[in-house]
Amino acid sequence: MQKVRAKKHLGQHFLNDTSIAKRIVDSLNTPADVPVLEIGPGMGVLTQYLAGNRKLKVVEIDTESVEYLSETYPDLRGNIISDDFLKLDISQIFDVPYSIIGNFPYNISSQIMFKVLEARDSVPQVVCMLQREVARRIASGPGNKDYGILSVFLQAYYDIEYLFTVNEGVFTPPPKVKSAVIRLTRNDVKKLNCSEDLFLKVVKAAFNQRRKTLRNSLKSFFNPDDQITRIEIFNLRPEQLTVNDFVFLTSAVEKQT
Repeated sequence: MQKVRAKKHLGQHFLNDTSIAKRIVDSLNTPADVPVLEIGPGMGVLTQYLAGNRKLKVVEIDTESVEYLSETYPDLRGNIISDDFLKLDISQIFDVPYSIIGNFPYNISSQIMFKVLEARDSVPQVVCMLQREVARRIASGPGNKDYGILSVFLQAYYDIEYLFTVNEGVFTPPPKVKSAVIRLTRNDVKKLNCSEDLFLKVVKAAFNQRRKTLRNSLKSFFNPDDQITRIEIFNLRPEQLTVNDFVFLTSAVEKQT
């Protein structure tokens, strides 16, 4: 069968270096009995190292890719989900915890991560390739200019490792930016010690005015005359705060209501 044509509107850039593909798959270090969901397999460059070794399902929006995968990996038939990952009810894919792997389309990688967060108690590990700037943002810690909303949200529930950088020339067509592979491993946090919905609002409000101190960026949450706003943390900017600092601030907001 002919190779699949990369489609710009789907953000497709097919990895053509098998050594990098194997390295990505080898970065998945969950036990062999943990099923795997591959997002956006394309022509199966990662799939070839997953098929037969683990219980595998793939989700692919491109019908041409679905046809190619069915022809190339006949054992995968019945485990190819022809759908948009962002619209799927992923709680119905496996009835046990499963890992996620993929070369994520750069234009929706953040949306994929937010969907992973929703399923975090079922997803012990994620290994994925993203645009390098997004990978840095996710993996960066406090005090780094790349540290932001996505960093805090994901690091609240996952330990994150920046594994390696991937150059543009190993893709067809080559993207205009470098890529990177990261690994997210579920931490021990079952629930934050605050309202999770309010936590998201506090973090977003802080980083939406990241050049301002928290005293200014969070003034919609705190009365400026409140005793708590006099403590040192309110003199800081959001990129200086840890996840636990944001939990503390959210708990303080809750106590006011």
